[in-house]
Amino acid sequence: MRISIIDAFTDRPFAGNPAGVCLLETDAWPAEQWMRQVARELNLSETAFVRPLTDDAEADWALRWFTPMTEVPLCGHGTLAATHALRSHGLAGQEPVRFSSLSGVLTAMPRTDGMISLDFPAARPEPAEVPEGLAEALGSPVLGCRTTGGLDILLAELRSEHAVRGLAPDLAAITRQRARGVVVTALAEDPSDGYDFVSRYFAPAAGVAEDPVTGSAHTVLAPFWAERLGRTTLTGYQASARGGLVHCELRGGAADRGERVLLSGRAVTVLTGELSPSAAS
Repeated sequence: MRISIIDAFTDRPFAGNPAGVCLLETDAWPAEQWMRQVARELNLSETAFVRPLTDDAEADWALRWFTPMTEVPLCGHGTLAATHALRSHGLAGQEPVRFSSLSGVLTAMPRTDGMISLDFPAARPEPAEVPEGLAEALGSPVLGCRTTGGLDILLAELRSEHAVRGLAPDLAAITRQRARGVVVTALAEDPSDGYDFVSRYFAPAAGVAEDPVTGSAHTVLAPFWAERLGRTTLTGYQASARGGLVHCELRGGAADRGERVLLSGRAVTVLTGELSPSAAS
């Protein structure tokens, strides 16, 4: 069984967000417990499992994502990494790659400039009261909050890029928030740096203390900042220790009505090999 570690949303190794990718050759999923064990063994924020589909008119591959602790409904960098792995192994070319997932059919489109664009559902953020204890958990004042329904991510706007970059949150306190993860964001201080907004994402309850670059969070961030800035095309920088750029484009209507978002980035293979037969499912 082929297994790779791929850095996503970056054009160089040891940056962006590393994802494990397991390319399965079976037409059925292996035991879920086994996939969880592989994800725990790799101990990355997410490991993607991909298997071929032969009887689905809407998708070519089935795709699931696991953190070291749980399965997640959507993962941008894992999808980008899976697409890169399929192309690297000659299983996909320049044509769009269609994945069946817990979030519906997701399409990954290789571009002539070397990037890959992911067609994801936009997660429309809804205004919410700032939860009790959130500012204390983050160690920073919170200007406002948004909820994201089924995605279960809490968005917190901070006062500045400096505040986002300087956070040293209490992760134990964040696990007590009623959300799978908390994304913090602020407007870029200098748009000439090449991005419009910054963010960081914390999901310790899912086994991810801080995710380096989070595609699913940008399905929330893109419509949030599009409405603020009056544009449908934006670039976000996730200011983790590794860091990474996510190019975002809302589709399906005006800035406050888009139903889909294109998330674009690059990926680099860092390691590839075979899972030991003794560890195979």
